[in-house]
This record gives sequence, structure tokens and C-alpha cells, in this order.
Amino acid sequence: MKDYIVGLGEILFDCLPDGKKLGGAPANFAYHVSQLGLNGIAVSAIGNDEDGELVKKELEPRNLQTHLEVVKEPTGTVQVTLSGNGIPQYDICLGVAYDNIPWTPAIEDIARNARAVCFGSLAQRTAVSRNTIYKFLDTMPQLGTFKVFDINLRQQWYSRELIEESLKRCNVLKINDEEIITVASLLDLDEIIGVNPQEELLQPVSFEDQVRDLIRIYDLQMVVLTCGAFGSYVITSDELSFQPTPKVKVADTVGAGDSFTGSFCAAILAGKSIKEAHKIGVDVSAFVCTQNGAMPTYPEELIKRVK
Repeated sequence: MKDYIVGLGEILFDCLPDGKKLGGAPANFAYHVSQLGLNGIAVSAIGNDEDGELVKKELEPRNLQTHLEVVKEPTGTVQVTLSGNGIPQYDICLGVAYDNIPWTPAIEDIARNARAVCFGSLAQRTAVSRNTIYKFLDTMPQLGTFKVFDINLRQQWYSRELIEESLKRCNVLKINDEEIITVASLLDLDEIIGVNPQEELLQPVSFEDQVRDLIRIYDLQMVVLTCGAFGSYVITSDELSFQPTPKVKVADTVGAGDSFTGSFCAAILAGKSIKEAHKIGVDVSAFVCTQNGAMPTYPEELIKRVK
């Protein structure tokens, strides 16, 4: 077994005010896993176009394995604007290459040799990629593998059915404090987990009971709950880890959440405890916030903490 750690879904260009930056949450995840010495691979699709060639050129120096199917649709792009505190706002183009990732023998082979996968909701907005993601998850070895649903709700590109099917197929959920209220409403869980979407956002600590109900209902191994500047939680059926968000000088936050997911997953797979892995994820994410773009090079002191 090749022990692939797979980022499955979108690869695209974030079109920022200062130019194009390679991104896409699953590709970012695979990059950050690779930075920490694991066998990361990004699985997606690109167009037979200038941006597709630019994706390959951008990836060459980044030491990231990829399997990129070339399809007739254009390579994905997202128009990104940043607020005064560096928070990104996205305008996501539809009908692009990552909406049409085909199920192929090569992708099936990667699935059969995968130790972990991270997938989200955006690449599931069309049937072609959604079916490929489901087949990938169903083809992976069922014992001892991580299937991380980094939900990443974007614009209108999600539904109740999509979220339910993904929760049934994953064993780790990553979600933030705003998304958990949206998910609770979509799944009619308000009475079960005590969420009223009409009320003001509750304090992050009050979400523990809600998360534990999601763990129970969908038989999850763990939930990673991020709460912005307040901090983050990793919760299992019998354990809770909390880490405050470090205060750093923010360049931008594009890709910071993906770096958290990738470094946390890498640390867990390297044998770190949940608390150790959580701290590594928080510190890596804080570093990424100080850099421009989603795929910065790590300093050696961060890399050593996973080895």
C-alpha cells in the first residue's frame, strides 16, 4: 500500500488583488500534508487551457504529487477579495474542470492505496465530481483509514442531501461555528442539538453538546470545530481538546484552514496524540496566516514537530 494522503476535489486559481494564487481546499490540504513529510497527493481535474498549464507549472517546485485529469471544461478560478482584516470573500465560477472529475482506473488505484482523504462540499455541486468522490470513498480500505469531510460551505453550493451523504461516508468532520448552525437547520437537528438559527450566534464553548450529537448520529470518530479568533476544538466521544487562536500579524487567511486540517491529519497519522496534533495544527495555521497565498513553504521548526 502506498499510503496516499489524498486531497480530492477542486484545484483552482484564487484571483487575488495582487494576482493569481494556486489554491483549492483539497489541493491545499495535500500540499500541507506533503510539507510535513507524508505521501500527499492532489486528485482533481484541469482544463486543456493556459490556466491548466499554469497549474502544472506552479506545482513543479512545490514537491506535491498530483493526479490531474484533463477535461474539456476550463480550469477553475475564484475571484477573491479581502476585507480590511484579511478575511476572504469568494466569487466561485461554475462549469469548470473540477466540476467534472471523471472516475478512472488511475483514480481507483489511488483510492485503493489511500490511507486518508480530505474532501469538501464545493466539488460535489455537480453529479460527475460528486459521483467520483463517492466512489473514491467507497473504494478506500474501510479499516484504519481517515475520511475527512472538511465541509467548507461556499455560497449556495450545498444541499441537505449532499451534506447527509457526506456525513454518512466520512469519519472525521471539520466545521466552523457558523457552518454548524447552517448544518443543524438543513438537517432538521435543531430540537435534537438545541440550536435556534434565528438567535444570535452562541458562544463557541456552547457547541460541545451539539458536536457530540453529530458524533453519535453519524458515528464519527471526531469533529474539529473552529471558532475563528476565539479558538478551536477537537472532540471525540470521550475526549475534548481546546486551543486558543494565536495572535499574529495577518497577511491573509486564504488556505489557513486547509493548513490546519492538513497538519492536524499529518500529525495524527504520524502517531501524535489528539492534543499534540491539535497544537501543531493551530501553530501551522497561525504561520500560514502571516504569509501571502495558500501554499507557503514551512520553516524547519514546524516540520520537525511532526517527525
